[in-house]
Amino acid sequence: MADLVTIDDPDDPRLHDYTGLTDVELRRRREPAEGLFIAEGEKVIRRAGEAGYAMRSMLLSAKWVATMRDVIDDAPAPVYVVDPELAERVTGYHVHRGALASMQRKPLPTAAGILATARRVVVMESVNDHTNIGAIFRSAAALGMDAVLLSPDCADPLYRRSVKVSMGAVFSVPYARLDTWPAGLATVGEAGFTLLALTPDERAEPLDAVAPHRMDRVALMLGAEGSGLSQRALAASGTWVRIPMSHGVDSLNVGAAAAVAFYAVTAGRPTE
Repeated sequence: MADLVTIDDPDDPRLHDYTGLTDVELRRRREPAEGLFIAEGEKVIRRAGEAGYAMRSMLLSAKWVATMRDVIDDAPAPVYVVDPELAERVTGYHVHRGALASMQRKPLPTAAGILATARRVVVMESVNDHTNIGAIFRSAAALGMDAVLLSPDCADPLYRRSVKVSMGAVFSVPYARLDTWPAGLATVGEAGFTLLALTPDERAEPLDAVAPHRMDRVALMLGAEGSGLSQRALAASGTWVRIPMSHGVDSLNVGAAAAVAFYAVTAGRPTE
């Protein structure tokens, strides 16, 4: 059973994991280096635990103790109880959901290991917006994609905003980083995947014409919001595909485009 510890000093060193959560650059450096990530809200904390992430500590306002009692009782980590004002001073924002947990990261699998058992994968290039990362992971989980591969410069899927937007889906879809880009795409091709590059370019084939759901193994490539896939990535792909647009709209937000494309790629496949 976890220890319940009431803290009234925002400078208490035991709260170190939770300091400056709104400082994106600071957290991007600190969290991977210190081997932690922050789960926010009851559902996300529970899903992180169910996915096998070990808890380092929890930060709760008093009214959330009863709601989280079963998690507290099962946690071997300390639980810090603070008032909402102190939580805001520590984290840098009003913690609306009243519950935060610092979780221990797991070692990432290799791309080759993920590809060995997958049939439908997402490959992201330079997607560095945490909201988009979270939305793409949520759609990937919901629509039956097997795994995600990230270029070296993609945002961290375990950053608090990504985890929150994904509603914990980042815990259920395996992911790995490609060590080099775009050279790392050779690993995907060697594993027997057809590389489909999603682009609004008019030279690309409509997704339904390509019939990706009939292909044995598909890797769908997505680029960053606005800039899309780089010319190097497009050159390394097997086929360019697009979602046909109407009413003069030239493209969709990458999160929305991903969901449409995932459905086209996975249509007819059983999902759990």
